[in-house]
Amino acid sequence: MSKLPKLVEGVPSNLTENFEVMELLGEGHFAKVKKARHKASGKYVAIKFIDKRQIISDEHQLASLFSEINIMKSLKHPHIIRLLDVYETDDKLCLITELATGGELFDKIVDRGSYSERDASLLMLSLFNALRYLHSKNIAHRDLKPENILYESDAPTAAVKISDFGLSKVVDKKKMMQTCCGTPGYVAPEVLSYAGYGPEVDMWSMGVLLYVLLCGFPPFYDENDAALFAQIQSGKFEFTSPYWDTISTEAKDLISKLLVVDPKKRLTAEQAVSHPWFSVALPTHKLDAAHQKLTEARSKRRFKAAGMAVMIGSSLRPKKQ
Repeated sequence: MSKLPKLVEGVPSNLTENFEVMELLGEGHFAKVKKARHKASGKYVAIKFIDKRQIISDEHQLASLFSEINIMKSLKHPHIIRLLDVYETDDKLCLITELATGGELFDKIVDRGSYSERDASLLMLSLFNALRYLHSKNIAHRDLKPENILYESDAPTAAVKISDFGLSKVVDKKKMMQTCCGTPGYVAPEVLSYAGYGPEVDMWSMGVLLYVLLCGFPPFYDENDAALFAQIQSGKFEFTSPYWDTISTEAKDLISKLLVVDPKKRLTAEQAVSHPWFSVALPTHKLDAAHQKLTEARSKRRFKAAGMAVMIGSSLRPKKQ
């Protein structure tokens, strides 16, 4: 078998000299993520092993990978998973990142047993601050969803971290993004219209996330993707009784200003962190109904979804970036 060409110049190849590779944490189409221990410091990390054979002949996959690496190299924020180093072996590209051991957002909430609106507010403020940082650097994440928000550890006060920058992109202010990507339930309406879009798509996703967090089910839902997309593009949703009866007016106001079809009228991350929901006294009673709904959803894996680029029908085929 011919030797594979080097993809990244100037990076080390002696991975196993420096790291003890441990158990599998997850895997995708052409990559596996494993836990590892840095031998010199004893620090635990995550390593994403990307199979070079699977991507070497796909120029779009390569471009996406290089974009992910360059973007992650530029990021340093307490609520964003950090890229610590890059190694390359004969057949693998290895991304060394922070290890988040606390699990995915909704899994952690379900396991914790209960949470209040105040708890939700503190969580969302961390995420909006991370987005404010990303957008200030002209970076759009483009796939914000519960699976891509991780807890740093199992500690009750553990920080949340935005992860998975595989679909992220540096925004060209002179040229709008066109690629139809993301996850169906969290994708913004302008992504579906092929009219071009900007980083505002992340704010729509945050609106969906906040809605689900407070009531336990999404604002837009249908088993049929075409019907779901039609709902999203209409922008019509309700604060269904009795689930929303005890939720604050400030929370509903924030959601209503995020789930706005016109991206120019949608709140920015800068505006969101200053919203009254983050400064007023909020209810501290437990959101038991929302917790029950999330528990049911996890058992059905209702919110688990692959990237929309591989899920959408032929009528909404992804375009090039």
